[in-house]
Amino acid sequence: MTISKSVRLRSAKIMSYLEKLYPNPDIPLDHSNEFTLLIAVLLSAQSTDKKVNEVTKELFKLASSPTEMKNLGLDIITKSIKQLGLYRQKAKNIYSLSNIIIEDFHGEVPTSLKDLESLPGVGHKTACVLVSQAFGIPSFPIDTHIHRLAQRWELTSGKNVKETEKDLKNIFPVASWNKLHLQIIYYGREHCTARGCDGTLCDLCRTLFPKRVIPINCKKA
Repeated sequence: MTISKSVRLRSAKIMSYLEKLYPNPDIPLDHSNEFTLLIAVLLSAQSTDKKVNEVTKELFKLASSPTEMKNLGLDIITKSIKQLGLYRQKAKNIYSLSNIIIEDFHGEVPTSLKDLESLPGVGHKTACVLVSQAFGIPSFPIDTHIHRLAQRWELTSGKNVKETEKDLKNIFPVASWNKLHLQIIYYGREHCTARGCDGTLCDLCRTLFPKRVIPINCKKA
């Protein structure tokens, strides 16, 4: 992919702007180790981080390791996360992956994307979050906020999250990926929301495209 001069200039402005706004972004999901982060990210599908944090506050008091989660049993896991969407399937996945981590990975959360994606309920985005935020391996997890903003900022054609991930990795320096992922998420939630901005309203969109008047219709992931 050939990166145009205009894209390079925009990407530099984006990084500078977000660095000033979010110099030290925290992971929005509460966790105490790699395993609890994995569970929290898995639970966040079709649920808000706020609700996940409420649920995991009690769940992680009961179990914060694969062995403890396995010993907790499927029924208690299910009851503990009942407030979340898709809770029955999520509970089955949590119980199953806890057993697999114990049996196949000596009780340690695997560090490779391939191994993480082999776990029940762990898709590519969840695996990317784990390797980047738990293990410090450069990755660029793409969620709906990042996918939407990448289109508004004309960094990708926006056909799907796979293409968006590839484009952003080509545009931004590897060393920035892990932090920038969080910075864009926060900006998308707080300033450039799905209904609050159409590519012409928030400060960063206006800074990047001062002459833009036609709203950007984002393609869903």
